[in-house]
Amino acid sequence: MTDAEKPNQGPAAGRGPAGPAGPAGPPDRAVTPEGPSLPVPASQRWLARLAYAAALGAVAMLITGGLSSLAVLTAGGLGLVVTLAAIWWFLSNRGALRWVCAAVAVAVPIAVVVLYIARGQFWSIVLALLLSALAVTSARAALVLARPPSGMPEREAPPPARPFLIMNPRSGGGKVGQFALDAKAAALGAEVALLDGPGPTDVAALARTAVADGADLLGVAGGDGTQALVAGIAADHDLPFLVVSAGTRNHFAMDLGLDRKRPDAGLDALRDGVEICLDLGLIGGRTFVNNASFGAYAEVVQSPAYRDDKRGTTLRLLPETLSGHQGPRLVVRIDGEVVIEAPKAVLISNNPYEFGDPIGLGRRPRLDGGVLGVIAITVDNAAQAVELLRGRHAGGLRTLVAHEVVVESDAPRIPVGIDGEAVLMPTPVRLTIRPLALRVRVPRGRPGVPRSKPPIDLALLRHQALTVARLAGSGAAPARR
Repeated sequence: MTDAEKPNQGPAAGRGPAGPAGPAGPPDRAVTPEGPSLPVPASQRWLARLAYAAALGAVAMLITGGLSSLAVLTAGGLGLVVTLAAIWWFLSNRGALRWVCAAVAVAVPIAVVVLYIARGQFWSIVLALLLSALAVTSARAALVLARPPSGMPEREAPPPARPFLIMNPRSGGGKVGQFALDAKAAALGAEVALLDGPGPTDVAALARTAVADGADLLGVAGGDGTQALVAGIAADHDLPFLVVSAGTRNHFAMDLGLDRKRPDAGLDALRDGVEICLDLGLIGGRTFVNNASFGAYAEVVQSPAYRDDKRGTTLRLLPETLSGHQGPRLVVRIDGEVVIEAPKAVLISNNPYEFGDPIGLGRRPRLDGGVLGVIAITVDNAAQAVELLRGRHAGGLRTLVAHEVVVESDAPRIPVGIDGEAVLMPTPVRLTIRPLALRVRVPRGRPGVPRSKPPIDLALLRHQALTVARLAGSGAAPARR
């Protein structure tokens, strides 16, 4: 594990307050007041100023080139509008029209560049592109330096004496058998229960019986839905929980920094592991480790193809998510204060997802922030959808954090996707967070969670650029990163 990927070796996680949750990006906060501004080191200030200067230089080059011909300047503006519209139509349609729009989105920028070159503005284009690249690189570097430390605190813990693992041989295309997970776990001293019966098995009863018989660790090799069910029981009995990435997508394992290509590596935690304390989500008394989805999101989960190809199915059905939803009308109440009327799609996650991820397919930087992440899409027309492409601050996209979310509807029961499993739930549906409720045992040498690039947060970048040295040096010294 590289230094950039390692969790902080801070105080023991225990049941004390979590470290800085630091959800990547600046989502609206429904309940948490803003804290005092952190000091801005000189490196952040000058990188932010360089980003603004380079961006202004790129704009100046394009305007200078365009002013030599009003037609060139007009073509540049129209090209931008047409490209954005083509991208929207590509996302919101299927069939031949979708691919025609894709071709337009590629061809129009090329045509504008060719026009500039034909009018003798080749070097204006080259310099504008170089300055734009410098602006983006400098802005990201400044924002990376402003991020809180990554990773979740670890603590030493003795190996379990009587671990109990539940394994689903059918999960993930048969990974239990492919990697001989049952035999390897038994060799490490674990009792293994295989869900290989012809009928359904009461997994919760199986886990509770193991606890009653003296198990001091519960674990699951299976999908995230089974992981969540057993994790809730482990949390109720204050037992450590072991995650073996034997499901299809293994989103929970991904956010724990486990090796998803080698599920047997997760068993190393039985002999050489550390503990981290995580939050759990609750929906109607049921535990979830990843997310609960409503509206168009829930319809995607109900698709027969979703279980075998979650990412591909979600992206394939994204046009319906954006362009319209013909289901029960939803009302979302967040901490009793924020109300979102008639969203087309809602995703409530156990801690927020990374910036720029409106469909919840990416990572969550932390799982110990003590808050729910809320993503709501209220796209009603093409103009809002084009704005949605801007990311978190688009008019059709709301991103918030909360401690409690209540989803109401005009229907007595609504479809909900809970950790990838489609269920019907009576309304209203209440979701809460259990802070630091789950002790997870992970291998000491796991790959870790790589940090992705931060979004271009103009408000933070402006604050960095405009902070003067006297004010920047006041207050406490910035934390080491």
